[in-house]
Amino acid sequence: MNKVRVYEVARELGVDNRDLIQRIATLGIQVRNHMSVLDPVEVDRIKRSLEKDRGETMVEERIRPTVVRRKRRKAAEEPEPAAAAEAPVVAPPSLPTPIAPPEVEPMHEPAPMEAPVAHEVAPPAPPPAEPAEEQRVSEPPPPLREPSEQLVEERGRFSYDPLPPGVMRRGKAKAPSAAPLSEGARRRIVAEHAAQREQAPRRREIRGRSSIGPTGRPQGRPGKKRLQPGKKPKQTEITVPSAQKRVIRIEDNIQLQALAQRMSLKATDVLMKLMELGVSGVHINSTLDADTASVLAGEFNYEVENVARSEDEIVGDARGQFEDKAADRAHRPPVVTVMGHVDHGKTSLLDKIRESDVVAGEAGGITQHIGAYRVDTDRGTVVFLDTPGHEAFTAMRARGAQATDIVVLVVAADDGVMPQTKEAVNHAQAAEVPIVVAVNKIDKPEANPDKVKNELAALGLQPEEWGGDTIFIPCSAMTGEGIDSLLENVLLQAEVLELTANPHIPAEGVVLEAYLDRGRGPVANVLIRDGSLDTGDYVVAGGAWGRVRAMTDDRGNQLTSAGPATPVEVLGLAELPAAGDLFYEVTDQRKAQEVAGARKKPGAPSAAPAGGLRGLDQLQALMQSGDVQELRLVVKADVQGSVEALQGALTDLATEKVKVNVIHTGVGGITENDVMLASASQAIVLGFNVRPQGKASSTAKKEGVEIRTYNVIYEAIDDVKAAMKGLLAPKVVQAELGKAEVRQTFGIPKIGTIAGCMVLEGKILRGARARLVRDGVVVWDGPMGSVRRFKEDVKEVQAGMECGIGLQGFNDIKEQDVIECYEEQQVEATLE
Repeated sequence: MNKVRVYEVARELGVDNRDLIQRIATLGIQVRNHMSVLDPVEVDRIKRSLEKDRGETMVEERIRPTVVRRKRRKAAEEPEPAAAAEAPVVAPPSLPTPIAPPEVEPMHEPAPMEAPVAHEVAPPAPPPAEPAEEQRVSEPPPPLREPSEQLVEERGRFSYDPLPPGVMRRGKAKAPSAAPLSEGARRRIVAEHAAQREQAPRRREIRGRSSIGPTGRPQGRPGKKRLQPGKKPKQTEITVPSAQKRVIRIEDNIQLQALAQRMSLKATDVLMKLMELGVSGVHINSTLDADTASVLAGEFNYEVENVARSEDEIVGDARGQFEDKAADRAHRPPVVTVMGHVDHGKTSLLDKIRESDVVAGEAGGITQHIGAYRVDTDRGTVVFLDTPGHEAFTAMRARGAQATDIVVLVVAADDGVMPQTKEAVNHAQAAEVPIVVAVNKIDKPEANPDKVKNELAALGLQPEEWGGDTIFIPCSAMTGEGIDSLLENVLLQAEVLELTANPHIPAEGVVLEAYLDRGRGPVANVLIRDGSLDTGDYVVAGGAWGRVRAMTDDRGNQLTSAGPATPVEVLGLAELPAAGDLFYEVTDQRKAQEVAGARKKPGAPSAAPAGGLRGLDQLQALMQSGDVQELRLVVKADVQGSVEALQGALTDLATEKVKVNVIHTGVGGITENDVMLASASQAIVLGFNVRPQGKASSTAKKEGVEIRTYNVIYEAIDDVKAAMKGLLAPKVVQAELGKAEVRQTFGIPKIGTIAGCMVLEGKILRGARARLVRDGVVVWDGPMGSVRRFKEDVKEVQAGMECGIGLQGFNDIKEQDVIECYEEQQVEATLE
């Protein structure tokens, strides 16, 4: 027996495909759908399972290879005599009779090809020569009603198509004669069978595998598949790309060619569209940022989604899960940076502070220079950053590392405020760090502390004795006078700041210095701001990563663990980080490599504070997002008079809406320090009759700082004023175009109400916005749908002419209504 498909078995048994598939699954037979193939053993299991549920059993007799006789009988409910009565019907003596078709063999059409007597509605008895798909029921004559009901049931389950007469005659010629039924039973079976066929008009075509002729088509039937009544033919579905497929996900930037590939477009077509948008100097290998790619993809009905994670997200994932409990936080020592003008005694003052360190005195002095050191006093510990003045201080701020808690400003009492002093004040004020002024060299006869106070008061540092909040400490690095008072006031200021840290969380800090040692490799001097660092931990500093192999403190002692506010020298990084890079402890090597790789990748999230201003052209976008509320400037000029004039003119531009903050001014060329200050403060550098010097231009390009130079002071003022106007959102005003009065209304099917109008004044423009005014009240406001004159669409209708106006989505138009036509215009906002 050949294999058959599930739907053929379902059709043979008269059950639904889905029900049969469920039954097959319960038997442990694996099928996928109605087209799955079943072997004869599996078909037999399925049939026996179904017959068991029905309380019947099936008896099969194979007459010849293509004809099988099947009989159904009650499994247990039949009485013994009935079972005995069935025996003669199933007996082997009936087998030799149907094997006689040798006379049919010479025919061109084989006897097995659709030989069943299927067209008879009620045959007198089941002939032996039946096809495999045909199932007949034969019961003994005495109980006529029961076998007739079974026969009707089986007959009603299938519908048979008549075969050509020739085939049927050949089949009947060799069929054995059976005992005829009584006339009453025959009539009743025919009537019931006809009624069931009317109730279930669906016809199913039953063909066995053996009915395939030499031409490949079933004999006696056309090759076209017949459609079942009541079912519509399946139509070809038009597939539309889903919304998800029209979203392109990128990480910060993407090449134009790659973007075209993702959109299944030619790169040249995408390039031409980009040029049409006004972007020049690009080619198919150009890299587009997320905003440009989004606008470009929008032209092709695609959406670009930037899935790049920020540095905070990347680092937060790499550091793992930990809880920073308030109960675990404890006070930590303050971190102090010493600033001041050259030769005002910063180095001497630091040396004197080192000598006052009681621990260092007992140990024989500091043996290591690692960019910072701790000083233990009777009142507490202070950490001093031993860095080259405000340069490193600003470099840390530019990278988002606010490592300093307090600034000690050193000013010589005999010299007063100098240019670098003023610059240091500007840096500290921009960082919003409290300042403690150390008036040095008071031991000199020409010292004048009051002069220093007056000059610093002009810079905004008011002494406490004058009612201000700045602490002034007279001291001398030569004699040691005032050193204790300076340390005491620094610690007092730290208590006011309430500095705390949690030693139980992963470490984070800032890189103070980094250098390459021949014997030890890359060495980084790190200040731990929070948490604790242990040897063996994985760390990331900027784009460098590694595992801590060894740690040394400022006194040369080997450490296995370092807590908050501790300067240490770290060995184990794979490469050198930059000064000011943020330093983090991560969970494992893979996370460390991931963070370092993300920082090195072109277009990676910057470590600088978010929302930074980098140019006048960005002011409007940043203001609309709410990130910028003031314009910060660094002003440099050739002479002091020009500096003061430009500063005064720019300050006068400030209004209640937009503030102008000149954070630093100076005489001379634009230096690298000016650029770093602008980078840290998100400011713009303006130069008047000066040019960038040294590495200022390259540093500005690297840090993304805009430098603008002018030769005419009014050009600088006009540019800043225009940029400030750009900070304000433009005003939207309504410009009246014309009015029309409704004289008559017309209802048009599938379109709506059309107003026949007379234009009273101005003009009516198609595509403009309109207001419907009724008795002085605005009833509707929206886009105008159509404007027609003499059944033709027109662009505009002048005053004194009639026209038909349709309002988009609005039909409640009445006579005497007034339609006002207007357009919205954006007007530049003023600073006043």
